[in-house]
Amino acid sequence: QLQASGGGLVQAGGSLRLSCAASGRTFSGYHMGWFRQAPGKEREFVAAVRWSIDITRYADSVKGRFTVSRDNAKNTVTLQMNSLKHEDTGVYYCAASVFGINTAHRLDLYEYWGQGTLVTVSS
Repeated sequence: QLQASGGGLVQAGGSLRLSCAASGRTFSGYHMGWFRQAPGKEREFVAAVRWSIDITRYADSVKGRFTVSRDNAKNTVTLQMNSLKHEDTGVYYCAASVFGINTAHRLDLYEYWGQGTLVTVSS
């Protein structure tokens, strides 16, 4: 029901745009989150946006570099990543949570998960 795409290999300082396509149900009332998992590390919160209104949250490590947005007409959520750093490398997942966006960092509260897309930033 959630399909992440757009990952790839990019040099440090470059940009990538990830997309998360939702299908099979409506996510109205949910917020959509992006998480990432680097090799050997735990999955961590990156950004989130309410499905129905432009309320966003970001991890401190990506503020000012990443932008999360949603396109309700296309049923997609996008993560625009600029000024990428080597430490942004990891598998990026999109997920959906029915809980308030103030809990966006809580990966245990997300009910639906996409399969992940790999982002590799070369230094």
